[in-house]
Amino acid sequence: MENENQTGFIIIGFSDVSHLQIPLFMIFFITYFSTIAANATMISVIGYNSLLHKPMYLFLGNLSTLDICYTSVIFPKLLLMLLDNRRHVSYLACYTQLYFFVGFASAEFFLLTVMAYDRYIAICKPLHYFTIMSKKVTALFIIGTWVAGLCNSAVFSSSIAELPLCSHHKINHFFCDMAAVLKLTCRGTHRVEIIIYTKGVLIGLTSFFLTLTSYVYIISTILKIKSEEGRSKAFSTCASHLTVVILFYGTIMCMYMRPTSSYSLSQDKIFSLLYVVITPLANPLIYCLRNQDVKRAIKKLLSTQNAKTKAINLKSIK
Repeated sequence: MENENQTGFIIIGFSDVSHLQIPLFMIFFITYFSTIAANATMISVIGYNSLLHKPMYLFLGNLSTLDICYTSVIFPKLLLMLLDNRRHVSYLACYTQLYFFVGFASAEFFLLTVMAYDRYIAICKPLHYFTIMSKKVTALFIIGTWVAGLCNSAVFSSSIAELPLCSHHKINHFFCDMAAVLKLTCRGTHRVEIIIYTKGVLIGLTSFFLTLTSYVYIISTILKIKSEEGRSKAFSTCASHLTVVILFYGTIMCMYMRPTSSYSLSQDKIFSLLYVVITPLANPLIYCLRNQDVKRAIKKLLSTQNAKTKAINLKSIK
């Protein structure tokens, strides 16, 4: 084990509950499969139905893609670790996982902000919506969120990778989380750690306040609508996104805004499950349950598939 430590990290994971490794494997496997299936279905529905080829749904398709990407960065290694106890991970693999996880999570921050702006234009400036949110602008926003997220992660990951490691190389987490890796660095790197955390907080708070500002204007505009039916219709167009935003930022706040006196990496693992496991699975379900356009598109896709299946069965009988 010591030799392994010199060539990489040891992921502690859930070794403190070793008797639950198989049940945890089953739970995480089902969750991961469900997350991939739900988000892949959302992407397929949006791609299949031309009526959903609008900025709002193109952003939603990218949100589902990001959810698939950043869960896939974590779950395969976690499942392997639970199944055969392979806890060793090389430095390169660990920092690569850290890079992509932070990159996809950052891109999701930016994308949710863009989606809030999209809803702001749709509700507050409906007559100019398709002029402002043209195909070119939509494409630039989508590309921009991915590029900004991955570039932001490159700065964070390279800064962390350059920090000298001290004492043991055991990561008390179930993946190469930034906070858990920083715990292993030497005390003399305190200033660099502060810079890293400050950058992270600034990005998170900027995204949060831009999203909040968009919704202040949206709610203000909706309240000015005289008819109850008009208010209900206007609110329904952004209710799904607002629910996703509350869930996403709520889990992040639970993770990072706890009192320092009650902070522990063991608790960290539990709170991490909220945004690593629950949020990516909940996002497509929220849109399926709350968005009427998505509901109709799914029903249309299912009815088309059923019709094709019946036609194939009839041909086989003949």
